[in-house]
Amino acid sequence: MSTLQLKKREDRRVRAGHLWVFSNEIDTQTTPLKGLPPGAPVQLLGANGKFLAHGYANPQSLISVRITGRRASQPFAADQLRGRLSEALALRQSLFDTPHYRWVHGEGDNLPGLVVDRFGDALVLQITTAGMEAWRDSIVAMLAELSGVRTILCNHDITARELEGLDRESAVLLGETPAHLDVVEHGTRFSVPMSVQQKTGWFYDHRATRQLVASEAQGKRVLDVYSYLGGFGLQAACAGAEEVVCIDSSKPAIDALNENAKQLSVADKVKTLQNDAVTGMRELIEAGERFDVVVLDPPAFVKRKKDKDAGSKHYHLNHKLALRLLKPGGYLYSASCSQAFSEHDGVQAARANLPRDYSTLQLLGSLRQDTDHPVHAAMPETLYLTGFWAKMI
Repeated sequence: MSTLQLKKREDRRVRAGHLWVFSNEIDTQTTPLKGLPPGAPVQLLGANGKFLAHGYANPQSLISVRITGRRASQPFAADQLRGRLSEALALRQSLFDTPHYRWVHGEGDNLPGLVVDRFGDALVLQITTAGMEAWRDSIVAMLAELSGVRTILCNHDITARELEGLDRESAVLLGETPAHLDVVEHGTRFSVPMSVQQKTGWFYDHRATRQLVASEAQGKRVLDVYSYLGGFGLQAACAGAEEVVCIDSSKPAIDALNENAKQLSVADKVKTLQNDAVTGMRELIEAGERFDVVVLDPPAFVKRKKDKDAGSKHYHLNHKLALRLLKPGGYLYSASCSQAFSEHDGVQAARANLPRDYSTLQLLGSLRQDTDHPVHAAMPETLYLTGFWAKMI
């Protein structure tokens, strides 16, 4: 096993529990990083030469080491991998009544580089680091053993793998490719066609927020912006909304949403608009439409801190249009999956774009990723989904 030593005063974050080490924190004069194969297991030493942690390295990545353990006598091995997968599964089984959840959430489950979502008898995984890629066969075997699932898929067509020097791919790792994945959420069943699958197929992180929206939906008009498969809108319709309008730019997603609406017997309440969100909202404004509830769940406009100024303009425009579509006394649910664009940033974007006829927003609560996406206490980066809900008065 190779050894990497940190520069002086660069070990404080690791000692506090963080799982990442950046390339500029390593003393490459003493312990060269270049030449190590991607994913190589390493021992991490402090500037004093004493053991800090075990991890795996990748000289091609800005995050050059990801930590896997802190006991010198226990380098990362199969028994640890299986134990952490088992612990993660036990947590989800204690939280949810049906097998539909994120089973593994990377650093939040002390398994950096691994995401696993469960859809009943099927799993979809993403491996984003070379160190975890080396364990792929073992991961698949352990997942199957622990859960008894019949199908395991990977969706690796993601940029993060390129940053690690890995190929982008999608493949069947166990069983056969299903026509669709099934999701049960708050008693509502959705079908996710493989042809429209984004990321792992479903955004379980918004489960709690979708329930919150549904609880406020009865007898109301609801607008679901960036709707994807209608997770917010269709659950609102099932909860008794008078009418739901969903906007998404993807025709396959809109088609799947409409099919799910039929299966849920709410198609008469649901109207879909295949359009860019901004254009769609502007058209609704011009048509004089107003809603009691508006859900604003855009993609990550700010993927890196240096992009915050440019990305913030998109958030401001989205809030300006969403608030113009809100009736007096209506409710706004606003989310950001940009870790660099916080709940506070979102509140300020809404406040700055409040229509002149209204005095303020009453902030009623915070939004965040659900419990199957646990946050690592030493890593603020793992709290990536934030937001707020408010009443316009």
